[in-house]
Amino acid sequence: QVQLVESGGGLVQAGGSLRLSCTTTVSILNFNVMSWYRRAPGKQRDMVAVITSGGGTNYADSVKGRFTISRDTAKNTVSLQMNSLEPEDTAVYYCNAYNFPRNYWGQGTQVTVSS
Repeated sequence: QVQLVESGGGLVQAGGSLRLSCTTTVSILNFNVMSWYRRAPGKQRDMVAVITSGGGTNYADSVKGRFTISRDTAKNTVSLQMNSLEPEDTAVYYCNAYNFPRNYWGQGTQVTVSS
């Protein structure tokens, strides 16, 4: 059974950094794409960053230059390094693993950025 477990959320002041991790119960190379999404209060869930099985990455415009997605295939972990955090980054962050037609989600981790 595939499970995704996120960790690393918390409370940080504006300008600070956090690192989120998502560990899977199977090899991350089983998935075509692994992503981080977030849902801010009262808003829809939006894509933040994507990493493909080939190692390609893509980011939402709002986080380009501040966030970096990476992976450790030996540890079955995908990470999101978040720097220069802003109050607008406050959200629940979700890990996603996609391998058509299956789509898996983690339980989410709260990130709160205070001004």
